[in-house]
Amino acid sequence: MPHVVDAEGAHLAAILRATDFSSKRVLEVGCGEGRLTFGIAPLAASVLAFDPSSEDAALARAEFPWELREKVRFEVASAGEIEVPPQSVDLVFFSWSL
Repeated sequence: MPHVVDAEGAHLAAILRATDFSSKRVLEVGCGEGRLTFGIAPLAASVLAFDPSSEDAALARAEFPWELREKVRFEVASAGEIEVPPQSVDLVFFSWSL
C-alpha cells in the first residue's frame, strides 16, 4: 500500500460528501501515490489519474487492487501536458496539487 497520509479517512470523507463519483468518468489531477484514487475508484465508472512524478504514478499503479485495474489508468504528465478528449470526463478533481 502507498504511504497513508489520511489514516482516519477524513480527507476522503470530505471529498465524498462534496460530490458524487457514482458512475462518473473521473479525471484526477495530481494523483501522487493514489491516496485518493483508492477511495474514489470503486464508485467511479472510470478514472484517469495522472501525476508529473513517474515514481509516484508507478507506485500507485503497482499498489492498486487488481479488481479495480480495468477502470483506472495512471499516466505521467503535468496538468499542462495531459491530453483529454473533449467530453470524455464527467468530473475533474484535484487535491494538494497546486
